[in-house]
Amino acid sequence: MRRTRQGFTLIELLVVIAIIAILIALLVPAVQKVREAAARTQCLNNLKQLGLAVHGFHDTNKAMPASEGQGGCCWGTWVVAVMPFFEQGVPAGLYVNWGGNDSTNGGIRYGAAPNTTNVTTKRYSVMTCPSDEKQSPFGGITNHNYAVNIGNTGYGQAQTLNGVNFGGAPFKRATVQFDKTCSMTMTTIRDGTSNTVAIGEVLQGVGSDLRGFTWWGDATGVTGYLTPNSAAPDVVYTTGYCNNLPLRGLPCIGTPTATNPVMFGVRSNHSGGVNVALCDGTVRFVNNNVSLITWRALCSAQEGDIVGDF
Repeated sequence: MRRTRQGFTLIELLVVIAIIAILIALLVPAVQKVREAAARTQCLNNLKQLGLAVHGFHDTNKAMPASEGQGGCCWGTWVVAVMPFFEQGVPAGLYVNWGGNDSTNGGIRYGAAPNTTNVTTKRYSVMTCPSDEKQSPFGGITNHNYAVNIGNTGYGQAQTLNGVNFGGAPFKRATVQFDKTCSMTMTTIRDGTSNTVAIGEVLQGVGSDLRGFTWWGDATGVTGYLTPNSAAPDVVYTTGYCNNLPLRGLPCIGTPTATNPVMFGVRSNHSGGVNVALCDGTVRFVNNNVSLITWRALCSAQEGDIVGDF
């Protein structure tokens, strides 16, 4: 009489488990790559919308948006200025004291009501890269992932920095109180709008780190002094706002000097580089290995330099 086999042997079961484990090991990286590709594409789409918003602002106001108000750090940045051009005109219209100072409109800053209630504690998807972690360092005020190009030196747009000459920038601080424009126009970007970065990625700082805190003047801009995802640190104006995390791509120091002033470089969690929007409205992925000379040329607007391949 023939005996009917009742099940798998232990060896067969172990082989099946091993095969499943191998398939999972192969599948997980593939899924992660697909997710990152989707996130990178969404990030490019965000930058495309922001680039178009800048053009919409320029067409309406005949000038580029100011990186921040005349009063400096705390009374409005380009983000609020262009919000009406990415379908956020209602909260933008509720922002109080843009371009003012402590003596105007009750001195209301980005961190006080009604601005916190209506604008700065909100998270805007077009300002957020899905590859990064969302952070809110103080009172629920949000960090975001995109900052405008303020040149090839530091935040203060010094005319020279360690032998690097400031080559102009598409974004500057406003010079007139309450005015949301700066002195730059598309035609004054003499290096060519297709050769000049408008907006670059930044990573959101962790904890009290204010990188990506683009409601605040210092963090609203990036410079080309550092290459994309540079191992060299960003420089924050005080140690309390610098959380040095080099393993997460967020190196920083909080002790600026004349030769190492406040500056923020472009950074992302995308493998191999960062996304940027150019001043002509196109978007590009820039490799971490881009030549420093080329990168600084891309981040200048009036230097007259020739941009190499990137």
